[in-house]
Amino acid sequence: MSSIKLIVGLANPGSQYQDTRHNAGAWYVEELARAYNIPFKVESKFHGLFAKGLIGSEEIKLLIPTTFMNVSGKAIQAVANFYKIAPEEILVAHDELDIDPGTLKLKKGGGHGGHNGLRDTISKLGNNKDFIRLRVGIGHPGHKSQVTGYVLGKPSPDDRNAINLAIDEAVRETPTLLNGDWDKAVQRLHSVKIGAE
Repeated sequence: MSSIKLIVGLANPGSQYQDTRHNAGAWYVEELARAYNIPFKVESKFHGLFAKGLIGSEEIKLLIPTTFMNVSGKAIQAVANFYKIAPEEILVAHDELDIDPGTLKLKKGGGHGGHNGLRDTISKLGNNKDFIRLRVGIGHPGHKSQVTGYVLGKPSPDDRNAINLAIDEAVRETPTLLNGDWDKAVQRLHSVKIGAE
């Protein structure tokens, strides 16, 4: 497998969205940066918050787009073009309706599943779907008509705690993934199941 060079956390910008479910991907990247003391800076040419640093022995670039979710591919494309990073060397962390809070899934390639951030990323990478996804479970409201309000709402304290604990596990397993041990990372991350107490 190609080594991961860029890790992206999808989000909407601004304090009103900071704690909403749609920003769960960015929560992971923020926690990763904190854990490894990698400071973010606003980088206008990359349309986002950008950082470079060591995670284990690997130099990794971190990105949280500061565009709105539905145009987040613009930021990813800018970094990928500048540093000549191929789609399969990119990990995109995003909120996932189809799995429960406190669970995670790693996936190589695939469609966008209705997620506007993934849809734009695929489009801006030239319709290349080969990037890796870390799917951070947020649960589903039950009916598709409620999805927009749900992803733009804040999780309950129990759900947020479950999501945070799953993200802690993801941060712990990130060096395993960066070392190229895909199977071990998948096995460990997919066994994470933190039920809200």
